[in-house]
Amino acid sequence: MTKVENCTTCSVSLVEDGSVRFPCPNCGEEIGRCKSCRVLGNTYKCPKCGFVGPWSRFLVWQ
Repeated sequence: MTKVENCTTCSVSLVEDGSVRFPCPNCGEEIGRCKSCRVLGNTYKCPKCGFVGPWSRFLVWQ
């Protein structure tokens, strides 16, 4: 697995405090999230398997 350098959602560099990297819950591929996308709850999509999160965002839409 390669280290993700940019936010999976908006492509901003992950150098800011509050940015995170974590494995995709479905396939384990690394996903990067910047602080802004995390705070706003913006969706992300795994580039390897297509998993979409965060699931809490979908619960609001239903």
